Amino acid sequence: MVQVTPVPAFSDNYIWLLSKGGKACVVDPGDADPVLAALEARNLELTDILITHHHFDHVGGLASLVSRYGPTIYGPENPAIDAITHRVRADDTVEVLDTAFRILEVPGHTLDHIAYLHEGPSPLLFCGDTLFAGGCGRVFEGTFEMMFNSLHQLALLPPDTRVFCAHEYTLANLAFAEAVEPQNSALQSRIADARALREQNIPTVPSDIGTELATNPFLRCEESVLLDSLREQGRLEGQTGPEVFATVRGWKDNF
Repeated sequence: MVQVTPVPAFSDNYIWLLSKGGKACVVDPGDADPVLAALEARNLELTDILITHHHFDHVGGLASLVSRYGPTIYGPENPAIDAITHRVRADDTVEVLDTAFRILEVPGHTLDHIAYLHEGPSPLLFCGDTLFAGGCGRVFEGTFEMMFNSLHQLALLPPDTRVFCAHEYTLANLAFAEAVEPQNSALQSRIADARALREQNIPTVPSDIGTELATNPFLRCEESVLLDSLREQGRLEGQTGPEVFATVRGWKDNF
């Protein structure tokens, strides 16, 4: 199994470094400098890059890394990301570091957004800005229904699937989740755990699908307890999953 290490970048990004046998793959290298430092510190050769979507904080380091290492670069079928060598779509399989990943199309945050899923006894999900620990990405290019469907697809993954998102937004996300479901005891425990980690400057990610199902309001838009909480607060608009998601996401946008 590959080793996965977070490489902090900018103010709150994580670039994920996968390594095995002296070789490395990185996910969404928005900044080349911390990647180069991590590779050199571990004496690793960069052979592959996985890209989830076109935003600059996910692709900004590509040119420097290509110049230095010439890696194979997998990414969505978006010609705006000109460094990609292998463009992939839903249900394609790519193999890096002897590890297979199936491509999931998860539009909403952007129209080109994809995720990389390693299936098996220890499933791994690299989901960029679609699903966060305790939250989800803003809907910039897609629709609320599109984003709801993308998150629903991820919610169906095995509960032990580890979720590697691209930002340290967890405390802010959980503060909003608490406003949505103030009586959620699992959420209260998660908030305490996340605070303890951040006080030690330890990442709160990866998460896992089971934890998200229990505490992330964006994966709970069809749960009666969440609907009841919204109703009690005078915020329930509509009854379907996509309608409730639109309400919750709109609230988060102005929280």
